[in-house]
Amino acid sequence: MSPSWLVPDWPAPANVRALSTHRMGGVSTGPYQSLNLGTHVGDVPEAVQENRRRLASAARLPAEPVWLRQVHGAEVADLDQAQSANRVAEEGRDAAISRCAGRVCAILTADCVPILLAADDGSVVGAAHAGWRGLRCGVLAATVRALDVGPERLMAWIGPSIGAAHYEVGAEVRAAMLRLDATAAAAFRLNERGRFMADLALLARQQLQGLGIRRIGGAMACTYADRERYFSYRRDGQTGRQATLIWLEAPQHR
Repeated sequence: MSPSWLVPDWPAPANVRALSTHRMGGVSTGPYQSLNLGTHVGDVPEAVQENRRRLASAARLPAEPVWLRQVHGAEVADLDQAQSANRVAEEGRDAAISRCAGRVCAILTADCVPILLAADDGSVVGAAHAGWRGLRCGVLAATVRALDVGPERLMAWIGPSIGAAHYEVGAEVRAAMLRLDATAAAAFRLNERGRFMADLALLARQQLQGLGIRRIGGAMACTYADRERYFSYRRDGQTGRQATLIWLEAPQHR
């Protein structure tokens, strides 16, 4: 089986390419079966490299994606800066942007929300990793600032993440998000244990709207509920990572 993926359904320009992987089509075994793309989760390194090779080949990627060391923060990697691609392996980053064709922004997730951004003229793209901590510390605002494009010219796509039916958090998480924006209350539902079920995708959408972005699409897939297609940390604990990628295609390849 070859790697498979979801293609965002959004009105991006023709030179903007993006995909969000499923977990099938790789060589990893056990809890990482089968297309685990994360090197930091305990999988056999050679298996991860083969999975990445298979994805690059099947998707005809223009280059090796720049794999971030994600730390649930708000730092953004500009992949067009000299040496940036080499530095991000050591420096914690939770978002990446590029204005140059052939540089692949990559986000790894196993429940957190992957968010893609693109200018409507195809001049710049970005990707962000957002769990509740990243949303709290402003990773989306930081990514939009780095893109340096007016929000009216941006579009966003929210990728597969854990659904509200499966993401239980404590009152402190709700309080932290409400301190940022009172409308975040709509993303939390009190459960019978006195805790809250949180809608991460809705929180991300609210923040994007608050930043002035109006064109927002998204996948409704729940990583926790769809065991066949997605890794889920909340469901399985020890598990792999799927990837959400975006890049600009060179004109001659159109």
